[in-house]
Amino acid sequence: MALLTRIKGPRDLDRLSPEQLDQLAAEIRTFLVDEVSKTGGHLGPNLGVVELTIALHRVFESPKDKVLWDTGHQSYVHKLLTGRQDFTRLKMKGGLSGYPARAESAHDIIENSHASTVLGWADGLAKANEVLGKDDAVVAVIGDGALTGGMAWEALNNIAVAKDRPLVIVVNDNERSYAPTIGGLANHLATLRTTDGYERFLARGKDILERTPVVGRPLYETLHGAKKGLKDFIAPQGMFEDLGIKYVGPIDGHDIEALESALQRAKRFGGPVIVHCLTEKGRGYQPALADEADRFHAVGKIHPDTGLPIASSGVDWTSVFGEEMVKLGKERKDVVAITAAMLQPVGLDKFAKAFPDRVYDVGIAEQHGAVSAAGLATGGLHPVFAVYATFLNRAFDQVLMDVALHKCGVTFVLDRAGVTGTDGASHNGMWDMSILQCVPTLRIAAPRDADQVRAQLREAVEVEDAPTVVRFSKGAVGPAVKAVGKVGGIDILRKPVTDVARPDVLLVSIGALAPMCLEIAELLDAQGISSTVVDPRWVKPVDEAMAPLAEQHRVVVTVEDNSRAGGVGSAIAQALRDADVDVPLRDFGIPPVFLDHASRKEVMAEIGLTATDIARQVTGLVAKIDGRLERATAEAARD
Repeated sequence: MALLTRIKGPRDLDRLSPEQLDQLAAEIRTFLVDEVSKTGGHLGPNLGVVELTIALHRVFESPKDKVLWDTGHQSYVHKLLTGRQDFTRLKMKGGLSGYPARAESAHDIIENSHASTVLGWADGLAKANEVLGKDDAVVAVIGDGALTGGMAWEALNNIAVAKDRPLVIVVNDNERSYAPTIGGLANHLATLRTTDGYERFLARGKDILERTPVVGRPLYETLHGAKKGLKDFIAPQGMFEDLGIKYVGPIDGHDIEALESALQRAKRFGGPVIVHCLTEKGRGYQPALADEADRFHAVGKIHPDTGLPIASSGVDWTSVFGEEMVKLGKERKDVVAITAAMLQPVGLDKFAKAFPDRVYDVGIAEQHGAVSAAGLATGGLHPVFAVYATFLNRAFDQVLMDVALHKCGVTFVLDRAGVTGTDGASHNGMWDMSILQCVPTLRIAAPRDADQVRAQLREAVEVEDAPTVVRFSKGAVGPAVKAVGKVGGIDILRKPVTDVARPDVLLVSIGALAPMCLEIAELLDAQGISSTVVDPRWVKPVDEAMAPLAEQHRVVVTVEDNSRAGGVGSAIAQALRDADVDVPLRDFGIPPVFLDHASRKEVMAEIGLTATDIARQVTGLVAKIDGRLERATAEAARD
């Protein structure tokens, strides 16, 4: 790592020779494999952008020039070149974030890890430069599928309007379906198209021809069409130039000299320019290249030589869902699946293998996925849209106005619900049960274990006149938690140890937190506080049996892996008020703050969502109620 350790900032790259730059690229790849294999992280995407990142930081002067990353998981090399080379605690508490982070460096402008937003950011920053008279360059790097998102094309439509507003868009194209249309002629034409002289020549030629009587305009149109046809034959640029955005490329994304040349031309051009770079995801690491599914897009801890996992964490929630989907697919031909560029991460790869004609990957386009699902349901099918919980936020309007309003039987399966931890603020699935509470007719299931995932998925797909949601956590699924009774649709997980007329606490457990709630009950028992632990299973709407059950207890406590603001606890409190049940309620959940990256266990401890913390607070609450009762009794006796 002789060269890499000497790089303390981007300007240290300026004094390296071409041969040294190639050596640096090799050192960076070795570093990434060695370090990310120890911690886990997004390995494949970063192996693919090594030369591109080096070229960007040689051509542009970050942080004066704004280099923006979309998606943010391809920013590891950017971190290395901007002085952050301690990857020992990558994605861990106190270590580097797995995405750009403003708190880490002035070189990190935006913290985007929800894809397809960078062009909107770039459009706004370029407009700000124009208004304030700044000459800072704005560079938006978009890739790893992010260009499939509708927001990116909305931004392009706006960017194209300002022909003289400088903005460089770097398309990191690592899709293997693209042909490598690169070479001297394409590079030469790109050079011509981004020079002022060429633009003046075209404008002058058009002016002369249009003033030529009779044949001038038809001749110009013919020549212009021929020019465009030639360019489209050489490079896949038509759709960009039709928008009015200059196109450079395709460029070999692993040729630093070619990249620098293209970026320098784009930097000099006084308007929006797209630089199309062809890169290889997982480059330089054979285990990643051999992974046909996703080229080691994201890995856990692996052996650096083989790429094999260090240890298995057991059966996870995602695989339980994936296996049940295959069973459902065999039983019901109307069940189809939708994914937003996440086929393998959300567990639909086995369904796709079994039923290739019944799975639809819409790209990073959750809004379209939800509306398409409404169309599939209206057409007589039952779509199951599997998506990370945090990404469904982007399709709220479509869930509300297209699916629910039209009474469409669509099942949304939310993976990575609740605190996910290591991917940081944007990836915690902590908002879904809050934002979906206001959607009429929508029903939400929160399975507590693998058996309930299977059962509640089946219950969900039976609903044909309303949207249903099944949400579960990230990682390994725990042992089955058996019910000991049932009231209405509510499972009773634990009854009071002692037979009392009115137990102290009704403990309402939501989803995967059932084992923790059972532990809370044991801690309360040790304090002489009796409790009943229940699992509503379907948390929206609130079961009609909840109010009379609550009335039989002195206090109600809800525990959920979701924001406290507008969550299940709030919904149950409202249901009790509506039923005139005047029982104190205390809701425990995630506070309405953005949570820093750390392990799930560490985050849960920081926000007080642990058995010990909750038991202590509930003990205090019951003691306070007892104190009030004693005072009231004493006052009554004095009267």
